[in-house]
Amino acid sequence: MKLIFPLILLSAFINLANAQRDNKLFDSIYKYRELSNNSSFSKEDRIKFIKRAITLSKKTKQDTTILKSKRQLAYTYLLTGEYNAFEKLTLENLERAKELNDSTAIAYTNNILGYYNYQIASNNSESYKYYLEALKYFDALGKLPEKASALITLAKIQDEEKDHLGSEQNAIKALRILNSIEKDQDVSEEMYYVLNLLGIVSLKLENYNQSISFHNQSLDLIDNIENGEELEIMSLNDLANSYREQGNYKESLEIFKQILEDPLLKEDMSFYGLVLDNYSFTKFLSGSYVYDEVEQNLKESLKISINQQDPYTELAASIDLSKFYKENKKIDSSLKYAKKSFKLSKEIPMNDLLLESMRILADLTEGEESKSYLEKHIKLSDSLLRVERAVRNKHARIELQTDQLEAENEQISRENLYLLILSAGLLLTAILVYLFISQRAKNRKLKLIQVQQKANEDIYNLMLSQQDKVDEARTLEKKRISEELHDGVLGRLFGTRLSLDSINFKDGKDAMMTRANYIGQLKIIEEDIRKISHELNTDFVSGSGFMDIVSELIENQTKAYGLTYEFNYTDDISWDSVSNKTKINIYRIIQESMQNIYKHANAKAIKISISLEKDVICLDIIDDGEGFDTSKSKKGIGLKNMMSRVEDINGTITFTSQSGNGTTVNVKIPYK
Repeated sequence: MKLIFPLILLSAFINLANAQRDNKLFDSIYKYRELSNNSSFSKEDRIKFIKRAITLSKKTKQDTTILKSKRQLAYTYLLTGEYNAFEKLTLENLERAKELNDSTAIAYTNNILGYYNYQIASNNSESYKYYLEALKYFDALGKLPEKASALITLAKIQDEEKDHLGSEQNAIKALRILNSIEKDQDVSEEMYYVLNLLGIVSLKLENYNQSISFHNQSLDLIDNIENGEELEIMSLNDLANSYREQGNYKESLEIFKQILEDPLLKEDMSFYGLVLDNYSFTKFLSGSYVYDEVEQNLKESLKISINQQDPYTELAASIDLSKFYKENKKIDSSLKYAKKSFKLSKEIPMNDLLLESMRILADLTEGEESKSYLEKHIKLSDSLLRVERAVRNKHARIELQTDQLEAENEQISRENLYLLILSAGLLLTAILVYLFISQRAKNRKLKLIQVQQKANEDIYNLMLSQQDKVDEARTLEKKRISEELHDGVLGRLFGTRLSLDSINFKDGKDAMMTRANYIGQLKIIEEDIRKISHELNTDFVSGSGFMDIVSELIENQTKAYGLTYEFNYTDDISWDSVSNKTKINIYRIIQESMQNIYKHANAKAIKISISLEKDVICLDIIDDGEGFDTSKSKKGIGLKNMMSRVEDINGTITFTSQSGNGTTVNVKIPYK
């Protein structure tokens, strides 16, 4: 007894020491993660810091901690421009997160892959795929700001891919989420971007009043955004464009003039060139302009864009100059800038302006050249209409914004005493749960066996009942043929014989004709006898019996399940020679398969066929449902029951399926 207290005290000291050691280890991991985020260090040092954090994380032997450090390394690669290393490691991290079923890691890893493909690799289709997956997990995790952010980028991608309605829908979803959460600097900025995007999309949908409203709402948020002066100028430019497209040139020109007078604009000469082009072209569209002034401003805009190496403004200024000269009957100058815009729009590329430059060139040229531009315009336009538009995307948030709560959870309770108590409790619980589940499974299995036995008895009785009906039908058919022979054929035969007897000793032409007539009647009687003989040799209940039972099952279940069906079977199988055990199992396989189709496949039609090939009964069940992964989905009770029944009658069963392409079940059973 005297040794017990010292031992307990020693154990407590050991556990406390282990806990302190673990806390120091995690503190070091967090420190190196933070250092890797510090941009004041060189790229090499930042990568070295996070690799040190990974080494320490491995000592914890905690998969989530190791994965979190590796995700930080991938993020560091992204920030330092090591894109190949980033993509390779991030894809590995995604697979590991899926293996660990770490929903948070899966969400953020998909999100940063979406960001990389959208902002760096310019691969909208891949970005769409990753953002869509991230959105699903953010929604499940209840992370509203991240969900809104993903929706905004999805809307941007849809806008770029000309799915303006889809873009508008996702942008509105994002706006509703942002309106539902507490406003801070980041939320206000996100709201600004989504309202500005809605203004741009509404303009493309020709909803001019709505576009103007959204841009005005975005401008109202500028005061809540730090350093929002540049955003204000951009929004004013978009607002002026909306007024111009609406035909309100006066309001548009006033806003453009306001922007041009802002001294901040000259700090971004590329944007200054764009606004100057917009202002000058709007002046031209208004019809009230000085020729030399508009020409000079458009050329100045073009010159600025070339000096600033801004191909987009250069393209806009070139096509505006072409329209300006075309309207003023200066065809050579118009043609010059139209060809320039045609070339630029192919290099960038900008399909909308490429189509516009083709249309202008078709108007300015003649003959085959004009026809060529027109054909190119039609071909490109048709091609763009056929392209399937990708849907959904948004600005990625920084992938490794680790929740402070998760960091605290990694440090909680590494003490061995708590671990031992917890482990003991979990072990005891696991044993009790196992015993409970095991006993319940045994009871369920016993009940299932009883139900199956009862079902088999019902099927057997059904087949006996069907056989009685077949025997009764055969008896009635024999009675009918007997009556037909006695009352029909024999009576006519007897009458013909008497008639022949009466003229047997007569001669002459009349007697010959009469005999010929009776001989003809004998031939008719002969055909009737042959017909009756054929009916006797034919199985007049062909297709009845077991196939009738199966047909009734299929008809009743498809009617109950709302399915259309096609049932084909061969008459080459003598079901009387097939064992009742085999027939019961075939019946149950069909029944089980149809239940699975109804519960899981979402099918509309099924096709069932029974055939005989080289002494093998072949049962095929085909549906047009969703299908499933055959390598992962064979653990269901329904499929196990079907495989067990096939094995019980020495048969084989195969499942052929792909997600979205329906399922084919093929059963082969020895005939004899």
